[in-house]
Amino acid sequence: MQEVTQHLYDVTPQMIGKIYGMTMLGVSIILATAGVGFSVGCGLICDKTIEGLVRVPESRPTLMADMFIFTGFMGNFPFIILAFAMWFLFANPFEGAFHSVIKSLSTFGILGAGG
Repeated sequence: MQEVTQHLYDVTPQMIGKIYGMTMLGVSIILATAGVGFSVGCGLICDKTIEGLVRVPESRPTLMADMFIFTGFMGNFPFIILAFAMWFLFANPFEGAFHSVIKSLSTFGILGAGG
């Protein structure tokens, strides 16, 4: 019985593959959301700039400068998200956590034989 219980919780390539597959799914959702957020943000910034230009045409230099500054700030957002996504993808913290849980469960005898 101990061998069967221990065998059920051995780390297999399929388990690691599932972890990486779900991580890739999460990364793709993160990147898609960052792209949509950037697009919507830039659209709103430009919309309000044009709205301000229609109301007060004399304020064009300050409004355009503000628009370019805030669009530049918004442009950094997807790259920061990209950095986090690449960290999840290449330095996958979930795989290490998975191995730690399996090892500690084995150590405490929850999985049967320690090891």
